[in-house]
Amino acid sequence: MYSLPELQTIVSEKIEALRFDKPPQELYEPIRYSLSTGGKRIRPTLVLAGCDLFGGDVSRAVQVALAFEILHNFTLLHDDIMDDSPIRRNQPTVHCKWDSNTALLSGDAMMITAYGFLKKLPPKQLRLIFPLFNNTALEICEGQQYDLNFSSQDDVSEARYMEMIRLKTSVLLAACLKAGALLGDASPEDADLLYDFGLNIGIAFQLRDDLLDVYANEAEFGKRTGNDILTGKKTFLLIRALQQSEKKDRDMLLHLLKDKEIADKEKIARVTEIYNRLQIRDITEERIDLYHRRAVSSMEKVTVAKSRKQTLLTFSNQLKHRSK
Repeated sequence: MYSLPELQTIVSEKIEALRFDKPPQELYEPIRYSLSTGGKRIRPTLVLAGCDLFGGDVSRAVQVALAFEILHNFTLLHDDIMDDSPIRRNQPTVHCKWDSNTALLSGDAMMITAYGFLKKLPPKQLRLIFPLFNNTALEICEGQQYDLNFSSQDDVSEARYMEMIRLKTSVLLAACLKAGALLGDASPEDADLLYDFGLNIGIAFQLRDDLLDVYANEAEFGKRTGNDILTGKKTFLLIRALQQSEKKDRDMLLHLLKDKEIADKEKIARVTEIYNRLQIRDITEERIDLYHRRAVSSMEKVTVAKSRKQTLLTFSNQLKHRSK
C-alpha cells in the first residue's frame, strides 16, 4: 500500500504538470495561480487512498482525483468572493489579486475543466463516477446557498447548521473516498461505508475549521483569523453561543456582529471573550470527537484487513487534531 505522503506526491506532480498557458491568459492565469498556491491536496489524495484501500491500481484514479481537486478549487474561488476573504493559503485570494469578475469566470472555467477530466474515463468507470461527481457538485452549491441564507438569519438551529456543513464540506470528502473505492472495485456496501467515514470526518473537519478561525495561529492557519466573526458568518461556535447564552450575552453577540463602527480587533476580542466564558471551545472539541468516533465506527465495518485501514484512520486523527 501507499502512504498518504506518497499519494500526495503523485497528486502534486500531476497538478504541477497541468498547463494553463493558452490565451486568454486573463482567464487561465488565475487558474494556474489558484492551483499553484499549495494547499493540503486532501481531496485528490483521498480518491487515490480509497482506491488503494481495496487494492486497486491508483493510476486508474488519477483523472478522477484531478477532477475533484479542480472542483474543490473552483468552489474556493467563488466562496472567497462571497465571504470577502482577502487571504487563502497565505496568498491573496483571486478576487483580491485580480477582481471578482475574473474570479467568477476563472472559477467557471475550472468547473468545465473538471468535467473534461471525467470525460477521459472508460465508459464503465464514467457510469459509476459521473452521477456521484455531479450530485456532489450540486450538493455543494445547495450547502453554499444555505450558508448564504444564514447570513441574514439570527435563529439558525444547530441541526440546520450541521446539514449545511454536510452539504457544503462533508459530501466532497465522502465522494472522493467513494469514487476511489469504486475505482478500486469495492463492493457497493463497502463503498457506502467509506462514504459514511468521509461524511463524518468531513463534519469534524469543518467544525475544526470553525474553531481554528477563532483560535488558530494566523501564520500557521494560512488565512486571517476572526474572519467569520467580522463577516457575521454563522458557525458552530456562534450558534452554540447564541443557543446557550443568557439574554444579555445573546443581545451583545448580535449587536457586536452587526456593529459596523467597532474596530475589527476589538470586535474579535469581545466575541471571543463571550465564547470563552461560555466554554464554547470545549463544547466544539467534544462535538469534533463525536463525529470522529462515528467515522472510525464506519471504517471498522469495511471488509478489508485491519492493517489496510490504518492509513485512513491515521489521516482521520490528523484531521481531528489539525492546526491549519
